[in-house]
Amino acid sequence: MLLGLTPSRRLLSHRHCLLQCRSIKSENTARSTALDSVLSAFRSICGEDGVSLGEAVRQQHGKDESVHRCCPPDVVVFPRCVEEVSALAKVCNNHRLPIIPFGTGTGLEGGVSAVTGGVCFSLRNMDQVLDVHQEDFDVTVEPGVTRKALNAYLRDTGLWFPVDPGADASLCGMAATSASGTNAVRYGTMRENVLNLEVVLTDGNIIHTAGKGRRPRKTSAGYNLTNLFVGSEGTLGIITKTTLRLYGIPEAVVSAVCSFPSVQAAVDSTVQILQAGVPIARIEDITQSNGGSDFQWARDAETRNRLWKARHDAWYAALALRPGCKAYSTDVCVPLSRLPQIIVETKEDLIENRLTGPIAGHVGDGNFHCLMVVDPNDPEEQRRVHLFTERLARRALAMDGTCTGEHGVGLGKRALLCEEMGPMAVGVMQRLKDTLDPKNLMNPGKVLQPREL
Repeated sequence: MLLGLTPSRRLLSHRHCLLQCRSIKSENTARSTALDSVLSAFRSICGEDGVSLGEAVRQQHGKDESVHRCCPPDVVVFPRCVEEVSALAKVCNNHRLPIIPFGTGTGLEGGVSAVTGGVCFSLRNMDQVLDVHQEDFDVTVEPGVTRKALNAYLRDTGLWFPVDPGADASLCGMAATSASGTNAVRYGTMRENVLNLEVVLTDGNIIHTAGKGRRPRKTSAGYNLTNLFVGSEGTLGIITKTTLRLYGIPEAVVSAVCSFPSVQAAVDSTVQILQAGVPIARIEDITQSNGGSDFQWARDAETRNRLWKARHDAWYAALALRPGCKAYSTDVCVPLSRLPQIIVETKEDLIENRLTGPIAGHVGDGNFHCLMVVDPNDPEEQRRVHLFTERLARRALAMDGTCTGEHGVGLGKRALLCEEMGPMAVGVMQRLKDTLDPKNLMNPGKVLQPREL
């Protein structure tokens, strides 16, 4: 590059290169020093084993069960208590490092992707059931406790926690996404079953959304901070404890299968059952009047579990339809009366666009999923699936429904959230985010449209 230059120009250019190289070297040295300082601070908080830079560990913590590509964090930390979470958050806040909470990685909307890099807080080591109050029907757990682990712990108390999203998700993660599932008609979603939350904010401060140690069954004291954080998907703070409602295990449980000639007939039966509030002995009268078949009853626990296993394994059954393909679960919810129409239109859409997507849902609350089976090596099919899911969500919105009944917004439904809620409401959400997380460090890029750090 110096050919044709006079000696003086060569010298100037050489000096410029030297100065530029020194500048780059100085910047790299500064970055390296800052990184060493941060890692040293992390290790002083949660020990050598509590900090990982390994590629495999980072990859594991950069993806959930969604179709969104893996975005690994720069480092993964494994705190053991709320005090360590708080101390780690303060370090991140001081160095403007994004924070991504991680429970079990069973989410379906890319909620754990480190889209701007940063630090993943893996909460698996905080796995204690802290307080069970049998007489008050409540329990407090740490974020590493899953729903199956809790119910195993409660086995001899006569109590259980019924919210069941299918996956063995962490309970604090379920609170973060406002999960629900097959039992929502009877027991409600996480919103109805969380009494209190302990949350670490972006600056490391710790709050209790209903007051420290409080666990009343109802309250009218002040703003509902608990439900502000339920469904916030890690964008406002890190949930480090949740106090949950418990329920008595029914003395007798019976499950049954019944087929109908049409979706409309099945929905009509469901609506009439919910309206009547009748004991189970009356249901056969109602279903038969809508053309339903005789019930196939499952009275003992083994048969009942086998029946529900078939429902929970629908994901794997869908995958078996096309070996070598990947699955993606959609999620919309509409008023019950609109369910037949949206399912019929959705089935027509699937056929017209040559897509494989068995439908499974919760008829009692108007929530259903298409279990899309997609060839990862076929960009054209992936494009058709993307367009289909957009149409499905907007079809639900046009029927006074929601773009997500239980999976959350995450990465993929940020624009749809604005369509659903309207710009004014989303603006309020953004102002809440700006107040609680002014540096935009808590799980940035999720729920709300991304902005600069």
